[in-house]
Amino acid sequence: MAMSKRNRIFLSVILLFTVGVTGLLYTVSSGLDIRYRESAEETLVDTAYILAAWIETDANESLIDVTRMNQVFSRVYSQQFTANIYTITKHNVNLRVYVTDVNGIVVYDSKDEKTGEDFRAWHDIHMTLAGKYGARTTRTDENDPKSDVMYVAAPIRDNQNKIIGAVSVGKTVSSQYELVASAKQKLVNVGIITLVAFLTLLLVLTVWLASPTQLTRDIVQVFKQEKIRHPLSILRRLRTAFNSAFLDMRDAMAGRSYTEEYVQALTHELKSPLTTIRGAAELLREPMAETQKIRFADNINNQALRLQELADKLLELASLEKRHMLDEIKPVNLQFLAQEVISTLTPTAERKHMTLLLQCEEPITVMGDAFLLQRALNNLISNALDFSPENSSITTQIQAQGKQCIINIRDHGQGIPEYALDRIFEKFYSLRRPDSGQKSTGLGLPFVREIAHLHGGEIVLANQPTGGVIATLTLPKVNA
Repeated sequence: MAMSKRNRIFLSVILLFTVGVTGLLYTVSSGLDIRYRESAEETLVDTAYILAAWIETDANESLIDVTRMNQVFSRVYSQQFTANIYTITKHNVNLRVYVTDVNGIVVYDSKDEKTGEDFRAWHDIHMTLAGKYGARTTRTDENDPKSDVMYVAAPIRDNQNKIIGAVSVGKTVSSQYELVASAKQKLVNVGIITLVAFLTLLLVLTVWLASPTQLTRDIVQVFKQEKIRHPLSILRRLRTAFNSAFLDMRDAMAGRSYTEEYVQALTHELKSPLTTIRGAAELLREPMAETQKIRFADNINNQALRLQELADKLLELASLEKRHMLDEIKPVNLQFLAQEVISTLTPTAERKHMTLLLQCEEPITVMGDAFLLQRALNNLISNALDFSPENSSITTQIQAQGKQCIINIRDHGQGIPEYALDRIFEKFYSLRRPDSGQKSTGLGLPFVREIAHLHGGEIVLANQPTGGVIATLTLPKVNA
């Protein structure tokens, strides 16, 4: 029996869509392994050069001293911990480090197995001692691709910038295979969900379009803003499925770019405190007055605290960015919330002889996460405190405008420079505080923006014509 024209079109659409989705998923999944390897190698490069700089500070003339490194790695390997990294759990450090002299002879092996051997023939050591970039991948078991170990080497130089050795950092890729397998499984799930959703939608539309009378009646109902019963409940579920599938696919495809952007920005931010720590540590090795020693020790401590704060806030922001929606939504009284935040920050304001004011004529309620909203307000008011002069005031005004709640936080500082207006929400971008001259982590405002977006709102910072800055946080209001 000949197939009808409508059925041929129907099957052709299904076939084309299936082939398209399959081709897209195959292209993305086939590049996952190399993307993960690139990311791992980039991290190994940073680690190798940090260790090389450390060894250089301990070197005596052209002699490499690995005494401290031996002590550190012995302690590191003996430690047990639990780190839950997305889909994998890590319990110990699995980095391997080799240090060779200028002739390629291993003078230190973190596993204490290869000391004394000649590594000159290995590509990473050979290239590095020649002044070039050296890296290699070695398979310890020819039949097991999971036994691959990636190595990246960095040169060790003396005071005359002459290469006196090399340090090579290696890491097994077994954990990478778990991540790649998990990502591929997610892609398969996305493909199945997308295909099922498309087929269901196509089937519904086919049946719907096959009934001209019903279609005409539904169009009339739409224009009259009446409720259409039979297809809309299905379409709502399809919309939810598509949204979920799209978000999963977006995350899978954008993961590499997002990670690369994060690593580049983070590396840039780490350079300054690490340089300060290294410089202070080198100076402490020289004879000096006790007061100078205390000052340099304080510098090291302050920069270490800065690194800790950066790490904590980065993890917090990354965790927040992973969420597509709020886990728990409850009514939140913004007046009460703002009073709590102001009460917490009042001692800080009093030390600067400043006044925190709250203007809210009536209780206003929004639906959301009280803890996150409190963090957002705390960040905004703390920012205002940092950039406001002494003997001034900061006003927090909460008001309802139609279906929205507007929270305005005004200060009387110098305002935002023109060149910084378009960058204040960039990660790691920060302006110097007027009183201390120090910069923050640059993650506070991106954190506030993520909270606002999770609540269906927005955050805007602008200069006031009369001076100072006004931060406007907009949130959907709960109807009375």
